[in-house]
Amino acid sequence: MLLKARLDALYETFNCVDSATDPIQIVRRFADPADREVVGFCAAALAFGRVASVLQSIERLVAVMGPSPAVFVRGFDVRRDARALKPLVHRWTSGDDLAALVLILQRMLDRGSIETFFLDGYDPVAPDVGGALESFSSRALATDLRPVYGNRTPRPGVAYLFSRPSSGGACKRLNLFLRWMVRRDAVDFGLWTRVSAAKLVVPLDTHVIRVGRCLRLTRYVSPGWKMAAEITASLRELDPLDPVKYDFSLCHLGMADQCGLNRPQGDSRCPLRGLCRPRLRNGGRRGIGRPRASSRSSARR
Repeated sequence: MLLKARLDALYETFNCVDSATDPIQIVRRFADPADREVVGFCAAALAFGRVASVLQSIERLVAVMGPSPAVFVRGFDVRRDARALKPLVHRWTSGDDLAALVLILQRMLDRGSIETFFLDGYDPVAPDVGGALESFSSRALATDLRPVYGNRTPRPGVAYLFSRPSSGGACKRLNLFLRWMVRRDAVDFGLWTRVSAAKLVVPLDTHVIRVGRCLRLTRYVSPGWKMAAEITASLRELDPLDPVKYDFSLCHLGMADQCGLNRPQGDSRCPLRGLCRPRLRNGGRRGIGRPRASSRSSARR
């Protein structure tokens, strides 16, 4: 299949440590798996907004955590340590929200690791990680956060970092973290061994949406869990055991502005040109829909 061949070639192009600027490069600085878990979760949680701003916010948080973020989380005391987080702000995420996040992570590490906490809600026979994410976020937000917030309930607060499929959100940042932890190649770490890569869902962001629509991987127009699941289902047809392997390359293809959807340059710089749906005469695009079976079957909140 031509689409699979081109996507596999694109994947190989990006499957190297320094192929693109990405938050995962900050996580890679830490050798200890426990530190990578903690920094990875924090980095994925803050992965919204402009790339430069995201990287800056992660760097500031890591600087407060010190040489061993896992040790920082395990020993975190709100009265003693929250003050250092207070000045940190990433868009609408405040220093208090970050302190609440550290409290939640502390509870997870009390179970042994973030992976162990996640596995408490993971069903290996489920079609994907949707149910596990629902359980993970619900249990995380059941943490007593009064030491940080008192009796107030800020909105969106730390809840923004723990979205759930039942709310309709795409759970982009949680799916990004899972990709880093579960998959193993030159980019992703593969630290977790008890969650199947076949169950992962693509971290749906603006760039994956744009390229996914170009390639007719989804019929949905509005982003959300249904779109993320459908794009993943399309990619699962190309690689049933590792559908999210294509995420990094598709995302950075979009970030490099090579996809021509609604762009003045068209597809002239796109390595996947010729595979997207055609333009209409009025300059628009055909409605999103799956291609006929003869060409291919139905295919990051």
